[in-house]
Amino acid sequence: MPIINRIAEFHDEITAWRRDLHENPEILYEVHRTAGKVEELLKSFGCDEVVPGIGQTGVVGIIKGNKTGSGRVIGLRADMDALPIFEKTGLEHASKTDGAMHACGHDGHTAMLLGAAKYLAETRNFDGTVAVIFQPAEEGGAGGKAMVDDGMMERFGIEEVFGMHNFPGIPVGQFAIREGGIMAAADQWTIKVTGVDSHAAMPHLSVDPVVISAHIITALQTIVSRNVDPIQSAVLSTTKINGGSAFNIIPMNVEICGTVRALNPEVRENVKARLISTAQAIAASFGGKADVDYKDGYPVTMNAPAQTAFAASIAQKLVGEDRVDTNVEPTMGGEDFSFMANARPGAFIMIGNGDTAGLHQDTYDFNDEVIPYGSSYWAQLVETAMPAN
Repeated sequence: MPIINRIAEFHDEITAWRRDLHENPEILYEVHRTAGKVEELLKSFGCDEVVPGIGQTGVVGIIKGNKTGSGRVIGLRADMDALPIFEKTGLEHASKTDGAMHACGHDGHTAMLLGAAKYLAETRNFDGTVAVIFQPAEEGGAGGKAMVDDGMMERFGIEEVFGMHNFPGIPVGQFAIREGGIMAAADQWTIKVTGVDSHAAMPHLSVDPVVISAHIITALQTIVSRNVDPIQSAVLSTTKINGGSAFNIIPMNVEICGTVRALNPEVRENVKARLISTAQAIAASFGGKADVDYKDGYPVTMNAPAQTAFAASIAQKLVGEDRVDTNVEPTMGGEDFSFMANARPGAFIMIGNGDTAGLHQDTYDFNDEVIPYGSSYWAQLVETAMPAN
């Protein structure tokens, strides 16, 4: 199953949509123009139903096949939001909005799924229903969770869900996937250390939160090395510390911030528990106090076995077995497709973006040569999963 000829025919049209989205980036849930364009295009394709406003600004399009006797409903998801970055690509289609940029390729994800939706609405050569899902706020806003919490899965009867992300460094025309955890849980934490302030020349009158914080930061580095099975993966990084106002004053408070990443839910909970207990115990041993604000972020993105094998088989038929890595190394980055994959069995696949700047860099741009591969993958997934014959 090579690239679908019909999709190749409107490659230029999809590219124009993509570049328009790139020129007009929107952040988090404020994707009103983007969602409006998606809604307008889906209606022009002749989708059976187009529903905006799911999870605040998400859009779902429903396309029924020529046959619906199977009763199956599959969800395909793309993200729409950009990042708060000043673009430095110098491209003709560069962002027109200062401080906002499609630096992660969500413009490409949206365009590829729109291309597949146009083809599927035109041909309808499948037995069942496809829900094309366009979500806001992937970049830290948990838009996937908002759509799930809004009852999307139940409302449209979605039984399985599939996602895709471009990946710089993987050649164009190649895919990568793995069963199990493919992207990490991404949590954030803040420790507020409270002591007793004093003149810096009289430290014996203080309970020094700076010293306490130094001990906490050092001890936190032993959690992964001494509490996590070496076969498992976890990251605990301290990324910010703030305290004090003058060279001659021992402050009352110091704030420490950081992140925890893990590919296994049990490991994630273990690291969380150890972080809290370690900070509190060390502060108490010095006569101080540590209040820990631990925010659970995106869960581990878990690829279900059956859906992963199926997604890999579609990619292999599209580009050849030797161009699909079925055991790619997981990444410690987070992805809120995880909320959808927790709600329904699913699989998240990487598609090669070629030798481009990295994700979240101010010189990144989605590679438009990827479009026929991504749109064809979506279309063939639907037609194979729900064959009309």
